[in-house]
Amino acid sequence: MKIPTLPFTVTNWKHVPTTEHPGDSGKAIWRTQNNADLRVRMVEYSPGYVADHWCDRGHILYVLEGELLTELKDGRKFTLTPGMSYQVSDFGDPAHRSSTTTGAKLFIVD
Repeated sequence: MKIPTLPFTVTNWKHVPTTEHPGDSGKAIWRTQNNADLRVRMVEYSPGYVADHWCDRGHILYVLEGELLTELKDGRKFTLTPGMSYQVSDFGDPAHRSSTTTGAKLFIVD
């Protein structure tokens, strides 16, 4: 990821509008800032959320609250709790998808 040219920006996330994204079950609430090719998000997954797709996009994801299960298409699974992160590129590793039984709050840059 290369951060594009952009001005110094302070974000008060509680003032960023939300969008709702249904999963196979549950929902994701996104607060999104787009700057050229850079997307920065605060995401909340409801309890019981299961993503409705496999994702090939690279991310830096940090867990703020709850517990997140990330599954790779090759069958590997990782459980992340507050204070943990993962980094995945647009190339190389197999696609991934997220789920949570308890709900989770995440900070994601992609």
